[in-house]
Amino acid sequence: MRKRDRDRAERIRLAGGPKPTLRERAVSLALENGEVRTKDLTDIDVPRCYLARMCKESLLVKVGYGSYRVAVPKQGLKLVRHAA
Repeated sequence: MRKRDRDRAERIRLAGGPKPTLRERAVSLALENGEVRTKDLTDIDVPRCYLARMCKESLLVKVGYGSYRVAVPKQGLKLVRHAA
């Protein structure tokens, strides 16, 4: 293993593990709140272009204009707690 890779792995380990992905953060927020608005997702730094992708992947369902909810909770996604 290269020194660069060892150093990176050590930084990630000391930081508490890898950061949750944008999809994981969006789905976790939708699971916590039931239904989320586009503004709620952009407030946690999820780009709006990801919403259409997540709808295509059946992670989110568009309920109305600017309103989304979780389609079916996926087993592979980690839940992330959001500070209110």
